[in-house]
Formats: sequence, C-alpha cells, structure tokens
Amino acid sequence: MVKGEKLYQGKAKSVFATDDPQRLIIEYHDTATAFDGKKRGTIEGKGEYNNLISAYFFTKLEAAGVPTHYLGTWGPREMLVLPLRIILVEVVIRNIAAGSLCRRLGLEEGLVLPEPILEFYYKNDALGDPLVNDDHIRALGLATSAELDVLREQAQQVNAVLRPLLGQAGLDLVDFKLEFGRHHDRLLLGDEISPDTCRFWDTATKEKLDKDRFRRDLGGVEAAYREVHRRLLGRGR
Repeated sequence: MVKGEKLYQGKAKSVFATDDPQRLIIEYHDTATAFDGKKRGTIEGKGEYNNLISAYFFTKLEAAGVPTHYLGTWGPREMLVLPLRIILVEVVIRNIAAGSLCRRLGLEEGLVLPEPILEFYYKNDALGDPLVNDDHIRALGLATSAELDVLREQAQQVNAVLRPLLGQAGLDLVDFKLEFGRHHDRLLLGDEISPDTCRFWDTATKEKLDKDRFRRDLGGVEAAYREVHRRLLGRGR
C-alpha cells in the first residue's frame, strides 16, 4: 500500500489517501492546542503515544463488539483506517466532575457522579463546539433519532469497556470525547482515544495524566503521556 496525497490537516493529525480508496492513513503530530486554538505548543512524542494508545483501545473495543474505523498501525505515529463521513456531533461521557461540567453546574472537581453523564456537542470551531440536545441535532440535520440512539449505546459501551481496563492500570477514566462517522451503511467509532481526548487521573494520587497538564500549565506534560503509554502497553519510549 502506498501513502498518497494529504487530504486533511487538523490541529493534531493529518489524513492521507492511499492507493486503495477504502483505506486512509492518519498521521499523529506532536503539536498541541487548547482553548479553540488560542494556546499552542509542542508535546514531544505525543504523536507516537497517541497513535499507539489509540490503537490499543481500538483493538480492545473491537474485541468487545464496538465497531471502529481502525485497521492497524502503519508506523510509530501512523494508523490505517477506514474512510468515514464524520458526524458533526461529539459525544462526551463524564464519570467524574471536571472541566466545563464544573464551570456550568458549580460542581466540585473530583466529585464521582452517581451515574455517567452523556452529552452532545456540535462540532463547530467557529461556534466553540456548543452543547446541544437531540432536537438541535435533528434540526441541524446532523443525525437522525435512530443514529443518536446508536451513538448513545456505543458511547456507553465504550465507557463500560474502558473503565475497568484503565482501572487495572491504576487510572481513573474521568471523562472522554468520541467522534463517529458513516462508512457505507454503518456507524463506526472514529478519531482517537488518547490523553488528548480523555481525562486520565492516577487512581491513588489523582494526579492528572492527560492534556490538562498542557491546558493548565502544570508541567510534566511529556512525562504524563509517556506514563499512560507505559501503564497500558507495558513499556516506555
């Protein structure tokens, strides 16, 4: 298989065509952004860590019956995937209060929620990815009611698979963001599952081991990504 032209350049990854129209390559970058691109930087090794961590999670989810776009790794920071028509709805699952949930509802950070909260956000940088409900999504023509039911079911299944998996590694899955897309007549989990898109806290110390270290200038960003990779895949870089 041959890596072809660049089809898309995002904040943290690029998408390339291949000589097979049913195969794309995602290349993960070390660049980091926060606050709708207002803060920018570089996290050394992030592209490699996010690629390998995402591959690990996608493999586990596929084994548990969650369909994804993942086909395999193509290199240390490249992943082979199925092409998707991305649904412009981000699905967020929250297990522990953090981030915008605390700001919106006045909750104390670290509060363990009595049950997971599922939220939808309109994937639109110009609008700041606003929180939306089913009615908004249908009115905007982003997804049907039947598709939203699938997104809910699959997101909850992802949570059910990942929480114990991370627990075995001494990590709390605080919250995470998912993106889905259409591949022919199927809805598949896409994008990535990594410290960029999840909040991971050390179970014992509650130390943050994710992109919040970059957002909040906590330092030790590279070490946090490396530690998550080590705990999940059993080796350092």
